[in-house]
Amino acid sequence: MLLNLFNEMRAAKVPVSVRELLDLINALKHNVVFADMDEFYFLSRTILVKDERHFDKFDRAFGAYFKGLENLNQHIEALIPDEWLRKEFERSLTDEERAKIESLGGLDKLIEEFKKRLEEQKERHEGGNKWIGTGGTSPFGSGGFNPEGIRVGDAGKRQGKAVKVWDQREYKNLDDQVELGTRNIKVALRRLRKFARQGAEDELDLSGTIDHTAKDGGLLNIQMRPERRNAVKLLILFDIGGSMDAHVKVCEELFSACKTEFKHMEYFYFHNCVYESVWKNNLRRTSERFSTQDLLHKYGADYKVVFVGDAAMAPYEITQAGGSVEHWNEEPGYVWIKRFMEKYKKLIWINPYPKDTWNYTASTNIMRELLDDQMHPLTLQGLEDGMRFLSK
Repeated sequence: MLLNLFNEMRAAKVPVSVRELLDLINALKHNVVFADMDEFYFLSRTILVKDERHFDKFDRAFGAYFKGLENLNQHIEALIPDEWLRKEFERSLTDEERAKIESLGGLDKLIEEFKKRLEEQKERHEGGNKWIGTGGTSPFGSGGFNPEGIRVGDAGKRQGKAVKVWDQREYKNLDDQVELGTRNIKVALRRLRKFARQGAEDELDLSGTIDHTAKDGGLLNIQMRPERRNAVKLLILFDIGGSMDAHVKVCEELFSACKTEFKHMEYFYFHNCVYESVWKNNLRRTSERFSTQDLLHKYGADYKVVFVGDAAMAPYEITQAGGSVEHWNEEPGYVWIKRFMEKYKKLIWINPYPKDTWNYTASTNIMRELLDDQMHPLTLQGLEDGMRFLSK
């Protein structure tokens, strides 16, 4: 099985020998690692690579060999019957019963009726057809079925038919210490490199020390130099909305990789679309916010900007004032996106959903137009294309 991996290493100019391949096979026979891609990566790199200069070549060869596994989750999901995933309450309504449920007639009527129900309702309701609650067929609440309504809260069962959402969310911060499950992310990010030696002289200059010692007749003359670091400046903004819950793991991997690769990196969070403020701590996002206008002034045009999100939301969240799910935004989201585009010439959007699904969501198409189509999928090829654009 590992013969093709061995051939990939040879093709990538990694100096590996048959003896090292046999050592790797022997380690697997003794169950040094088992069924863990990360552990296998480190084991194979330890055995096959003897000089860290070849780590990049090894990463490229390793990624090429296991490229077919990046869509493994999609294949597994395809094997799960839809019946297993269908919500229980949906199955209790027949097609005839659903057809009898009528909408109230547009957003204005819904808001007017919603105000009346708020004034009249005194207690919690569940499974009804009128009051704000969970389950049932009421146009207000969540977890039930209605062809048109205002979703209030999140009972974990969504129909995707709400014309307005009102929901206070609580999210965790992304963990930048997560060990990468996909080594390809780091490989792709390395396209965006511009090394420079700047700052304090805190690294031993071995070549310089040898030269000066020789010139001084053998008297030790230690030379220091600034550490060699990636000089690229990166500003990355993560969508932390509810629709991104399924992508937290891969976003943490991307976040961890960026923290490793970029010395000059700043990050912020937003919800669905960027408005007048962003935040750095999700636990304090209501009390510690940063003005987006200040952010545009603080970080210069030399920063590369990356948005990470699914861009899946109601179109009014981008196009209308007051379209935000959680607060009243004075200016539409598209105004802020345009300000970013005017300030930063190198800006991309990374979308965790496959590219062939983007046309199903109107908001995604709107965002792509605003970004001059610089939206890339969160795949190896997508990251490489995005980093190539940023590095031009």
